[in-house]
Amino acid sequence: MTTPAVLVAGSANLDFVVRATHVPAPGETVLGRDFTMHPGGKGANQAVACARAGGVPTRMQVALGEDAFADTLESSLRSAGVELDIVRVANQATGTAFIVVADDAENAITVAPGANAALLAEHLPDLRGLSHLLLQLETPMETVAMYALAARAAGVVVVLNAAPARALPASLLANVDVLIANEHELAALTGVRGSVADAITALDVPCVIVTLGARGCVAREGTEYVLQSAFRVEPVDTTGAGDTFCGALVAAFSRGDSLSAALRFASAAAALATQRLGAQSSIPTRAEVEAVLGSSTSMHEQYESPALTAYCGFP
Repeated sequence: MTTPAVLVAGSANLDFVVRATHVPAPGETVLGRDFTMHPGGKGANQAVACARAGGVPTRMQVALGEDAFADTLESSLRSAGVELDIVRVANQATGTAFIVVADDAENAITVAPGANAALLAEHLPDLRGLSHLLLQLETPMETVAMYALAARAAGVVVVLNAAPARALPASLLANVDVLIANEHELAALTGVRGSVADAITALDVPCVIVTLGARGCVAREGTEYVLQSAFRVEPVDTTGAGDTFCGALVAAFSRGDSLSAALRFASAAAALATQRLGAQSSIPTRAEVEAVLGSSTSMHEQYESPALTAYCGFP
């Protein structure tokens, strides 16, 4: 039997990363230290995580310029085992991102979309043989909406990572099966400034998953809730950890894992990703993730369930 594939449609950026003592405040100049360049972009990061950490067949629909940045991104994706469907854009530079990573592992990111803005609805590839379509919001909203509509019609499970944060039209959400957001993105989606429990129930999507950083994550599937504590690590760089979570999660779904098992797998992958610098370069292999899950000593969930329950606002 042929294993179904995951299609990731989204952005690819070359990340320009500077390490500094702290993230600059508005109007502040901070003297940085090390400078590096890493392949990144939410779509590309998630595709690499799906293929490398998740270990499932992964395709990516991506728009790239005709420049050296594109060559670097293409090489990184192919080396991770991602099959590419590339839209070449002659009049736009490949997407870039400018990232400051602070000593406490927090980061600030500014993205110049470039060629990513040229990914259009007409570029959607053949959906046959797919189990899931994974989308983000670094490509045009109209493209995201049309891809979700087409995938839903084809019987493909639509997963949307609602990042960067913005309000979304009800017509798009109507075609989303699984929505992934962090707390900031959840607030932008719902307008709810109360607890996570209040906000997560306000979305009319079959499954909503909210990542809570170092605390863990919570999911609502129908009327049922699943909480997963984060794994205890000392982070080096959190860049790409959220993308690692998304890609690993969808890969686990594609393999047929339950919601609770998928959340635990994705949480372990994201924790490992914070132990290395860069976005795609930090993503672990499936063997590394499974080694953590099978060990009783290497990493442990950081927050006990009652603490996570209370933080989310559940009784």
